[in-house]
Amino acid sequence: MADAALAPMTIEDFLVWQRDQDELYELVDGYPVPRHRMMTGASVQHDLATVNVIISLGTQLRGKPCRPTTSDIGIRTSITTLRRPDVMVECAALVPDTYEAREPRLVVEVASPSTTAIDQTRKVEEYKRHPTLAYILLIETLKPQALLYTRGNDAWEIEAFEGLETVIGLPAIGASLALADIYEGLSFPGRRDLVTEG
Repeated sequence: MADAALAPMTIEDFLVWQRDQDELYELVDGYPVPRHRMMTGASVQHDLATVNVIISLGTQLRGKPCRPTTSDIGIRTSITTLRRPDVMVECAALVPDTYEAREPRLVVEVASPSTTAIDQTRKVEEYKRHPTLAYILLIETLKPQALLYTRGNDAWEIEAFEGLETVIGLPAIGASLALADIYEGLSFPGRRDLVTEG
């Protein structure tokens, strides 16, 4: 696949090229980058938190105009970059056979050791530029903690959430995320009492 990445691609060319690949890629500054390369160190904790977010949002948004998506669906953050958040909430009418969100309202990135730095810096700044996004949510996996960026009138506001009793309100999509739901089944170093039995 390396030869296909030698010349910069447009997002449209990239989406056509991606269809023939065996794994997911992001397009970064015109060049395909395997998503798994950026996910080195991702774990069962990461996977379970991601699934929990999708279950919670999917249940709350059933029958409503918005719906959660997986990393199969991309978000255009510039004319040469397409990212694949762990979870996204898309509010455009459903179009079959599309590969990118048209009216995303929420992106969720679940931390893994190799992605935390880029998720909290470059990706956040990229996501902030998307005109329809109302929320950017960063979820920690080593402790029950999340950072929510909310689009205000003139700027993005940041709020930290911590503790399993906390609930993150997301009124722009008609939903909320309880940290107890996000972290159901996860364990944390030194805090075995937080493991959910089941």
